[in-house]
Amino acid sequence: MGSVVLFLALFSYVSLHEHRRHSEELVLQSADRISDIILRATRYQMLHNDREALYHTVTAIGTEPGIRVVRIFNEEGRISFSTDPKEVNTTVDKQAEACYRCHAQASPLLRLERPDRARIFTAGEQRVLGIIRPIENQPACWTAACHAHPPDRRILGVIDVNLWLDGVDRQLAEYRSHLIAVTALWALAASAACVLLIVVMVHRPIKELILGTKKVAQGDLSCRLPVRSRDELGTLAASFNQMTADLERAHQEISSWARTLEERVESKTRELQQAQNRLIASEKMASLGKLAAVVAHEVNNPLFGILTYARLILKALARDPLDPATKAVLIEQLRIVERESHRCGEIVKNLLSFARQAPPRKEPRDLNALVRQTLALIRHQLDLQQVEISEQLAADLPPCCCDGQQVQQAVLALLVNAAEAMPQGGRLVVITERDTRSAAARIRVRDTGGGIPPDLLPQIFEPFFTTKEDQHRTGLGLAVARKIVEEHGGSLEVDSTLGQGTEFTITLPLESAAPAKEVA
Repeated sequence: MGSVVLFLALFSYVSLHEHRRHSEELVLQSADRISDIILRATRYQMLHNDREALYHTVTAIGTEPGIRVVRIFNEEGRISFSTDPKEVNTTVDKQAEACYRCHAQASPLLRLERPDRARIFTAGEQRVLGIIRPIENQPACWTAACHAHPPDRRILGVIDVNLWLDGVDRQLAEYRSHLIAVTALWALAASAACVLLIVVMVHRPIKELILGTKKVAQGDLSCRLPVRSRDELGTLAASFNQMTADLERAHQEISSWARTLEERVESKTRELQQAQNRLIASEKMASLGKLAAVVAHEVNNPLFGILTYARLILKALARDPLDPATKAVLIEQLRIVERESHRCGEIVKNLLSFARQAPPRKEPRDLNALVRQTLALIRHQLDLQQVEISEQLAADLPPCCCDGQQVQQAVLALLVNAAEAMPQGGRLVVITERDTRSAAARIRVRDTGGGIPPDLLPQIFEPFFTTKEDQHRTGLGLAVARKIVEEHGGSLEVDSTLGQGTEFTITLPLESAAPAKEVA
């Protein structure tokens, strides 16, 4: 559009310039004809020196519309005649606009072409076209009896005709206005045509292409563009359609492969699940076998003692009547049988407690009260061992929703373990605290015993594992305590340093509950 407007503006400028030049050429021709007419019409008067007739002839011609002034001046530049009486007998400056073309050289030019004899200048606010026509010295002039001129004089004078250009300027203004209006209309029409052409051939296809790319970006690979032409945009639309078709085909292939892959993954997952189930079953059988071997070993020792002492009693009873000494021995042996039988019962009881732990019956309980009750159960034993007890129970500890008996059993196992670690006395610290960041409560049991070796720490929670030399220990206390805590959604951790002591930490989640019931 800019190029079209620029072209039309340039065309209008050139056209206006040419029209102006053509109009001025027409006026110039008219002025030249007028000067020629004056020269021809006054030739007879000049030859006979009839000034009055010459004056009337030139005056009559000067009254024609459009003629500003007609004047005749001799070769010295003195105006001998003019339609403006004020100019008569005045001298024209030879360096003035009307004379400089002839007198620009050292000697005046003898002959000028018509364009060189014309000039345009301004008089007041109007433009004036002036043209000069030399009066040549012809043979009739130097042979005339009235005023003979020497033959060597080529130019006798000059006829200067001035024409007003206001009519030409008015026509040029009208033509300019008309040309501007026509140019504006053509520019508007060309711009409208350009806009229409761009909308039809460029904007609409590009808009369709943009909408198509947005649909493809949103996942609609079935989008196709209409191909309305064979130009670059038509080629682009065809390429877009080919691209979307390829993408759709590739997407279908990928979806098919994805479905196949999902089916294979599901199949492999089922196979892995079956293998995992078999592995779990194998691990359960292995664990059951290991547990059975440990239980058999633990139970076999007291049963062997029971069997041995039962045989000895039978042999003693089969002999003579019992004397007091034999009777005392038999009574001692029966007590051993009773003790070993009780030991077998404890082993089976703890094993059942570990293997068949009942689900916790949770209710809001005061952990501080549970800790105090548990300490009361073992305080006598701790006093006998000269163990100092320190209670640091948090005052702002909220109720904890838990099974009070099971939590008390877990705490008791930790207290018993701490008491056994300090047979010669020491210090036992029991701490309760609240962790606001994780909304949990902690129970810490710390002793000053000998500590646990680092290599044994990973095994202390395993069933039947114990570091005590007492053969009556089953090694199920810590395992049962850890299982109880985990059943409550908490954790049981241990931190031990050889020669300094051990600390067990029970962490239980705090749940919203009603105020704790009064513990009897």
